[in-house]
Amino acid sequence: MRIENCRGARCASDFVEFHHIPVLLEETVRALEIKPEGIYVDGTAGGGGHSLVIAKRLTTGKLFSLDRDPDAVATAADRLSATPRAEVIHANFTDMGEVLRRKNIGAVDGVLLDIGVSSHQLDTPGRGFSFHADSPLDMRMSQSGRTAAELVNTLSPDELAKILFLYGEEKFAHRIVNAIIRARERRAVETTGELAEIISNAVPAAYRRDGHPARKTFQALRIATNGELDNLQTGLEVAFDFLKPGGVLAVIDFHSLEDRIVKRFFAQKAKGCICPPDCPICICGRIPEGELTLKKPITPSSDELRDNPRSRSAKLRAIRRIDH
Repeated sequence: MRIENCRGARCASDFVEFHHIPVLLEETVRALEIKPEGIYVDGTAGGGGHSLVIAKRLTTGKLFSLDRDPDAVATAADRLSATPRAEVIHANFTDMGEVLRRKNIGAVDGVLLDIGVSSHQLDTPGRGFSFHADSPLDMRMSQSGRTAAELVNTLSPDELAKILFLYGEEKFAHRIVNAIIRARERRAVETTGELAEIISNAVPAAYRRDGHPARKTFQALRIATNGELDNLQTGLEVAFDFLKPGGVLAVIDFHSLEDRIVKRFFAQKAKGCICPPDCPICICGRIPEGELTLKKPITPSSDELRDNPRSRSAKLRAIRRIDH
């Protein structure tokens, strides 16, 4: 096992505990239809749970395990250190094509994308993903670039409201944004606790009884800070393009915005003729590029939900590239 491109990240020798329970583990490995001699990419290594199981099924094959989070890279490197078939690389899955070309790999047998925030990111106060602990308002998965605090304190009211509407589907977006603007005029909003309190005071009391009122706003800011939806669209396209005929792309997503993108992308790839229904013969010439291997998304079992409640919204979808 090798680790590449630490670029200032903590490498395996500086290992930091990264707690993350792999979701839908057996179902995902089964969906990938792993060949012992195949080449695979785990585009979201996280704690290395999926990667480890994939790598153990390879004999002469190869696994490239990517992640943008330096903590995840360190953990995956440690966990896969005894696995010669795996290589851990510090990279965003959107850069998968560049990584594979650098390795002289033209096509792969399978790609896994496990989209969303990890338990480690949520549970580490200094990362600023959670409203349950007061910490710097960061939310950067890559630990580089603009923080969520910068968005909160510099974007215009319209830009902030758009983020909350689109990425959080927050019905009280304008009330929350107005409260943020008033607060930041006095002083910058710098911590998760400050923002959570602003949100809680801005919404109706009844809304506060239906779960934490900051949940949707924090989701929206996290998505915006990390460009998650744009990255997902790009990552799907790159991953599918690098599949060999018969290769499988498996995706685990955790909320409706992600799932909508994945479902639409898969449907487009699996769609054939688009001629009008009254056309007697096909004139468009369109043929499907892929076939859905799971007719319906797989969701966690009752046992998994009991052991890992955070898996409750997970959905697994998979598509196989067709050999024409």
